[in-house]
Amino acid sequence: MQTMAVSGLPEWVPEEACRYLEHTEAGRSIRNLAKQAGCHPSTVLRQVRRVETRRDDPLVDAALASLAASHYSAGMTGPRPMSARALALGTVPACAEAFESEAVEVLTCLNPQGAVLAVADGMEKAVVVCEATAGDKKVVVDRTLAEALALRDWIACQAPGRLSRYHITSEGRSALSQFVASRENRARSRLESASLATRKSSRNRRRPRRARYGLGETPLHMLARLTDRNGTPFLTTDLVRAGERLREDFELAQVAEHLAQSTAQFSEGDCCPATARRRRPGQAASAAKKRAAAALNALGEGLSDIVMRCCCHLEGLEAAERQLGWSARSGKVVLRIALQQLKLHYDRQQTRDELIG
Repeated sequence: MQTMAVSGLPEWVPEEACRYLEHTEAGRSIRNLAKQAGCHPSTVLRQVRRVETRRDDPLVDAALASLAASHYSAGMTGPRPMSARALALGTVPACAEAFESEAVEVLTCLNPQGAVLAVADGMEKAVVVCEATAGDKKVVVDRTLAEALALRDWIACQAPGRLSRYHITSEGRSALSQFVASRENRARSRLESASLATRKSSRNRRRPRRARYGLGETPLHMLARLTDRNGTPFLTTDLVRAGERLREDFELAQVAEHLAQSTAQFSEGDCCPATARRRRPGQAASAAKKRAAAALNALGEGLSDIVMRCCCHLEGLEAAERQLGWSARSGKVVLRIALQQLKLHYDRQQTRDELIG
């Protein structure tokens, strides 16, 4: 089915809402809309009826009313330029990426079990609270953004009233997962682009330099933000710390090897062997390499692959799953198991060191 683009309407407006507004406000027939979309008229008719049924929700009704008033006028067959009435949805970004950024913040707050979005009649603001823990910090949300989320069917209210309580829907959780994965892919693309640019520029230099630290977020930090229905984090602090510990040892060993190669290159014509010996990697780098090798050997072939890619090379889960030939959304489960085994390895190593000491 083709997507029907309506100029003037924001990008976040769903397709069926666009067709509903085109039919009810612009007066376009069902057959005309179906012909443009390349589908059967009954499909468009069901979409229009479904949107009309959802207008019992006050947020959905307010969003459609604001879009109709700001983009359509009587006697016109299409959207018109934005007017002063368009300020009703002015706080909702028209750009899809900006809207995604604001929606992720609200959906993340609504993701834990017991979190609700409370909306009162006549109030310009909504608030996200947790029913289980009323003492937690409350998050204030613009009502127009709440209307957009309701129109996207990412939040829903079972019993609307003077004070309506909205919960995140399954579509909202799915959208949140897609947004997080999209951010991870964009971060991975930026990392690869920066790495490629660094490699190209290093070819024109005599002494190349590589930078691995200073990244905004790692795959472990992204997974640590995920929680289940009970609010339990997907990765505990101990598991994240174990992954970061392996990464530090890996980075230290890599830097040591890089410096050793550079030293060997510049020492080929050096007449003083003592200078080359002084520039060899120290015991700390050698010990870090041994610790990293021991940890990967303790994990085994299957678990060490995902840990090496996500913790050491900072690959995204989707990229790692494609490279390893795994099914979608299986990488995070295997990664958690690998981090649990890695933490157990470090605990055993610490116990042995204490007994020896």
